[in-house]
This record gives sequence, C-alpha cells and structure tokens, in this order.
Amino acid sequence: MAAKSDRLSDYAQKRDFSVTSEPSGKAIPQKRGKPVFVVQKHDATRLHYDFRLEWDGVLLSWAVTKGPSDDPTAKRLAVRAEDHPLDYQDFEGTIPKDEYGGGTVMVWDKGWWGPHGDVEEGLQKGKLGFDLHGKRMTGAWALVRMRRRKGEKRDNWLLIKERDGQATDDENHLTDAYNTSVVSGRTMTAIAQDEPPTSDPGSAPRQPPDPAETFTRKTPKFTPPELAVLDDHAPEGEDWLHEPKYDGYRCLAALGRDGIRLHTRSGKDWTERFVGLADALAFLDCESALIDGEVVAGGGGDPATAKFSDLQDDLKAGRPVRFMVFDLLELDGRSLRKTGLAERKERLRALIAGAPAGGPVRYSEHIVGKGPKVFKAIAEGGAEGIISKRADSAYTGRRSGKWRKVKAERRREFVIAGTTPSSARGRPFASVLLGTHDDGALVYRGRVGTGFDADTLGRLEARFSRIERKTSPFADDVPRQIARNARWLTPNLVAEIGFAELTADGRIRHGRFEGLREDKEAKAVSMQNDTRAEPGGSADDADDDTAAGTDHDDGGTVHVRDIRISSADRTVFPDAGCTKGDVARHYGTVGDRMLALAGSRPVSLLRCPRGTEGDCFFQKHAGKGFPGEIASVPIEEKSGGTEDYLVIDRPEGFVAAAQMGAIEFHIWGARTDNLEKPDRAVFDMDPGQGVDFAAVRAASARVRELLSDLGLQSVAMVTGGKGVHVIVPLRRTARWQSVVLFARTVATYFAQTEPDRFVATMSKAKRKGKVFVDWLRNERGSTAIAPYSLRARKGAPVAMPVTWQELERLDAANTFSMAKARDRLSRPCPLERAEADLDQAITKPVIERLEAKLE
Repeated sequence: MAAKSDRLSDYAQKRDFSVTSEPSGKAIPQKRGKPVFVVQKHDATRLHYDFRLEWDGVLLSWAVTKGPSDDPTAKRLAVRAEDHPLDYQDFEGTIPKDEYGGGTVMVWDKGWWGPHGDVEEGLQKGKLGFDLHGKRMTGAWALVRMRRRKGEKRDNWLLIKERDGQATDDENHLTDAYNTSVVSGRTMTAIAQDEPPTSDPGSAPRQPPDPAETFTRKTPKFTPPELAVLDDHAPEGEDWLHEPKYDGYRCLAALGRDGIRLHTRSGKDWTERFVGLADALAFLDCESALIDGEVVAGGGGDPATAKFSDLQDDLKAGRPVRFMVFDLLELDGRSLRKTGLAERKERLRALIAGAPAGGPVRYSEHIVGKGPKVFKAIAEGGAEGIISKRADSAYTGRRSGKWRKVKAERRREFVIAGTTPSSARGRPFASVLLGTHDDGALVYRGRVGTGFDADTLGRLEARFSRIERKTSPFADDVPRQIARNARWLTPNLVAEIGFAELTADGRIRHGRFEGLREDKEAKAVSMQNDTRAEPGGSADDADDDTAAGTDHDDGGTVHVRDIRISSADRTVFPDAGCTKGDVARHYGTVGDRMLALAGSRPVSLLRCPRGTEGDCFFQKHAGKGFPGEIASVPIEEKSGGTEDYLVIDRPEGFVAAAQMGAIEFHIWGARTDNLEKPDRAVFDMDPGQGVDFAAVRAASARVRELLSDLGLQSVAMVTGGKGVHVIVPLRRTARWQSVVLFARTVATYFAQTEPDRFVATMSKAKRKGKVFVDWLRNERGSTAIAPYSLRARKGAPVAMPVTWQELERLDAANTFSMAKARDRLSRPCPLERAEADLDQAITKPVIERLEAKLE
C-alpha cells in the first residue's frame, strides 16, 4: 500500500499552492466516521463532474464528462484522475485560469458511501460496486473499467446506476434538476463571482437540529403497540377508518430531549438501522412525542405496495427507508391513548407537517367508511390489504377487535424449527420446517422451499449451523417421510411466509419465504394470536417440498417432449385460465420454430414460479441444479470477468425452462458461434402515453420505408405487449459498435425530422403522445423478446412475427394466443423466411445513404 504522501505526489506536482486556493493536502484530516463521497461540478476547459470516494486516506477521483446519471441505461464515461487529499471534499471556489484545472468548482453532492465488497480487489479487477447516501445520488452504483485500446493512456471507467428503487428512466434527471451547491446553495455563476452563501440554499440540505436543544421534555418510554385481529371482510359504516396495510416493520418513534429512539414492535432499539428517520423526525415542532407507524422500503413508488424483501435489502445495505406514521400516543408530555383515533390522527397530521417536504416521514392517509370498496381498490392496486380502525377507538396497547386487518394475500409469521436436505449441488437445504407456539407447545405447520435466492440461502445456513440440535422441537408428529432426514434447529428464528391458504388442520399450502422477522420473538408466534386455520386443500398438499428450481406434484404431472412437468395444473395465467402444463405444451409445440429463431443465443428467462400474479424475476446466468436440456456459454463481460450465460440449443430446452417456471425468453442479437457480430438489428416501436396501436403501425411502416430506401429489408413482429419490433436480418459482418451506431442514427433521424411523432430517448415525460424508437436493444448484452415467446401479461399473449400486410389488419400487439400460435405453425414464418433468403449488411454505402438523409 503506497504511503499517503506518495499517493498525493501527482496532485501536488500539478499545482502551485501559492496561486491556487485548493488544499495542499499537508493538513492532517479530522476523523470523520463513515467514508465520504463528494461530487464537484467543475467548469474547467470542459464542464464535467469530479466524482470522489474516500479510501485509504485519500479521495479516489474520476472525471465524469457528462455528469452522473441515475438512468441505468446511461453509462457515463469516468476518466480516472489523480488521488486528491481528503480536505478537498470541502473545496468550493475558483481555480485561477492559467492553473491546472482552472475554472469554477461547486460541491454538487456529498454524503457517505459503502462498498459492496473488497475495495482493493474491485479496483484491481475493474469493477467496484457501492451504495451512495448523498443528497442527490442515492442507492446502488458501480464503476466498471473499460478495456484500454492500443496506444490509449487514459484509464477509462464507466459510472453506472444499478436498477433499484432510486433509479429513473431520464438520463439527464440529476444534472438538469440540480444546479446549486449542497453546502452553500450558490450557482456556478455565484461561486465564480465570489458571492456569499445564500441564507436559504434551496436544494442544500438542512442539518437536523440537536434533539437536546429542540425537545424540552423527556423522551417517552417504549409501550406495546396496538395490534389488529385478522378478518375476512372489511367492516361497513362511517365509524370505521381504513388505511393501507404496509409491508414492513412496525415502529414506535420516541422524541424527546434524551434523543430520538426508534423501537420495533417488540421494543428493540433500531434507531441506527432505520437510516434517515431520526434526522427527519428531529425537525418536528414539539416538546416530546410518541408516534406509531410502519417502516417500509425507501426509494420511489407507492409505500402501500413497497415489498418487505426490498426493505430488508435497504437495511442490509444501509440505505434510507420511509416511515408511514398513523397514530400519536403522546404529545408534549400528555398521553393521548384515551383520546379517539380520529382526533389523534388530526393532531398527528398537524405535527408531521413540520417534517422536511418530500422526506422519509410521511402521514398515512385514511378513508372514512366504504370498507369493502376501499379494500377492493387497494388490493387491485397491489397492496397487501387494509387496516380498518374504529374512529372512536382508544389506544390500549393490545390486540383489539377495534383494529382489524383484511389481507389481499395471506401472510404471517412462523417459527423455523428444522430443514430438509437438498439434492441440488451447492444448495444447503431444500426447505424449512415451520411451526407456531399454541397451547404451550410448538405445533408443526408445514414446510416451505421457495423464495430463497443464493445470498439468502447462504445467510440462513450460516445461522442454522449455530443452532442445530439432535431432537425434534415439535410437540406433535412431523410426517415420517420428512422427519426421517430432517435437520432439527432450536426454534428461535421467525420467518415471514406468504401462502395461498391453510389446510383444515392448519398446514401451509403453497408457501413462499419472504424474509426473517428479527423484530419478533419466536415465543410470541402463535396461530391463536392473529389468524385462523382457513380450510382449503389437504394436509398432503401442505407438505409438498417446493424448493427453488424444483416443482412437485401438488397439481398433477404431465410429460412434454419427455420432460416431466410437475404441478401441471397450477394456474399461471389466472385471467386466461392457463396452467403450467399449458405453458409447457406451448413451448413443446413451438419449440422447433423457436429454436430456429431464438436458439443458440444467450437468453434471459423471466421466471414466475407462482404464476403471473406472484413474484417474477429475470435470470441470465447459469446456476447449479439447472436441467441438462438447458446449455450455457462462457462470455467475457465488460469488466473483464467471465460469466456463464444461459443458452437454449435444442427444443427440449424451452420445455425444461417452463418446468422451472419460465414464461418469457429474451434473446441476444447474436449467436454463440460469433458473439461479437450481430445477425440482426431490432427497432422496438414503443408507444408513449396516449398513443394508440394505429399510430404504432404507422410508425413501424415509416421505419420500414426508411430501411428500404437504405437497401435493407425488414420484418414486423408484434410483441405481445403494446408495441412492434421492426427486425432487420443481417449478414454477420458488422460488430456491435457499428450496429448500435446505425440503429441510434436511424432513431435520431426520425426524432429530428418528425419530432411530433417520434422520440429517441427513454424519458417517459418526453414520450407522451409519441412513439419511442428504441434502438438500445442492439447493444452487446441487451435482449429483445424472442419470437413465439409467451408474455407474462393478461390473456397469455404470444410475440408473433407477421407480414407487413397482416400488421395493417391487426388491432393490437397482443392478439395472438397460444392457440393462434399453434395454428401459425402450418404456415411459413416471415422472419424465418427472411433470415434464410436475405443477404444484407450494414455497409459503408448504407451508412452514406443514411448520413445523406440527415444533411
């Protein structure tokens, strides 16, 4: 490890500190706690943004030419610069014109950062992932080093936003939205003219006040929260208030001169874990307060539909969260517990008005009366359910019939008391054995094997290995075939489980692991406390082992192309009445044609193990336990590392994927035998808000006309969604860069020549009333929906190649069902025919004709 003085030698040699006011780096920096990151807007020879991360006593630095973007598709060039001293993080001013880096410098963003792994290893390998906790840049990001070209001296990296709740689809959102300093509130012009900091810095963050100076009364003590009983129906009447049921951690916030404390439902102090909440609550104007609410995942979107698993990810990464407050127990030293709920909420609303606008502390709105209608609307919106409360109810701190929860999806806590072994290589266990404490004994409630990703399996196994025991902790009998090979655990971990229903004897049916509930004591988990056994199904159903990657016979077994399809009767598309067996049969039928069009290409699977109304996820990398019918290919990524990507190289592979819950197949534009040279270009004609399908058809025809003028023939494919893909089969001569440049130029041509109809950017705001000519699917590693693939959408539509004449007769892009797709197999496929007959390429004459149209 180089000494700090050596690491700053380049920095010092480039500057004359008798002229510039920049820090010399000789001062010993004050210990600051968490590692700092800072972004400085720098108007030098060219305007750019300097991105800096504190590490090993210096600020690692990159010059980001266009500034950071929170759009994951916008990969911003970041040129590695010399390390800077730590005290440079506070530098804001003007560097003299003739000096190195001469120009105005603004502290554009500042906060702290946390790496995803070993920093030195990431820098050496050229891929560094991290979370940012700034005023403007938040969430997960990555720096990825580009391969240096021959003769190139610069160390070029890419700054990329990861896809998370803080991401947007507007590539210039950050740089357009924020033009002032986060420390002084000044603009670049004001800094250049050496104007004093503004009294109201606008976007500059307000520092939270010291609770000891703000609050004058003692911090209230923790009190048990009010709990609700489960009900099947929302109550009628104007004397009930209805709120969303949030999917998070219950939290009681105590505010007073002794500090701010955030307690979980069981009284644990999670003030530090709930990032950002204490600072926001410090702004409230009161002497003291005790507030009840629910902590949910941070980021954008409706808090009522925020997922518990996302909240766990936020807590693990130390990201900010949100606090939905819905009750006020104490205010200014006075108890409000006997005051009616409606009045308590009015006082709470007035109190929360003092929290920072747009901050993490939010008031939970309610609706008076109309319970069944409220429940239906909230459930259809994707929320977990509602909490119905009597408007005049007191706060008793116990489970009261005056608070009722009505769930759209059944979900509750169970105690983990054992595991079953897995036959899959690398998987530490197949399922967890669950129970509840009822009548003084631990009662067996079934087993669950889905909902675990690789990271979750590893973390759970590490904890399980420390609590193993030799005997079963259950008081009743566990089915013999399960108990025979079970590993028993001390029952002190609590899991949240989503499930379809409970059988008549209280066993879980179709369960899914949602996460550990570390805020709840295992002894308190009881079926008697907040739910009832809800008949439906048999005890045998409840004991099906549904380990990830394996489906079992809880709904019949069929064989398609000699592939065993278990749970074939499980509903996948509820609105269309289609089952897992129907999906497998579809791919068994169209498999040969799909192989010709989509085979031998890297493929991403959209897997929905519990159907389209359950959780779905993409998977592109091969994993352990994959069936032999699905192949893989090693591909070198931009970071320089190599990963195994999924490939379907025989018809049975599509069926095997369906057995694993795959519904959609998304493919590269190149085949595995020549990955660096695409054999097609794709223009995704994606309608913005207010654009009907007739406009999409017309826009697709315009793209076809332009391509034809350039000497390139194309084929249309309705996507099964809202748009059309214009596909150009190509001879494999051009590399990715050339195809991307060509596609982007075509999109730009339409955006410039017909701006009222077309747009070439992903920004939803700019796409309203227009068709987005999406050229981004032509980048290396990007994918497009495969021909004849199902879509995980209402009605089970199929992506279908069509002739241009057929396209003119279609009323929508989702009109092809599985039955219609089967009927098409007796006819020639226009895309398959075009790929066989056309011999065309993106050549220099093609480019010249396109450039001539742009002049």
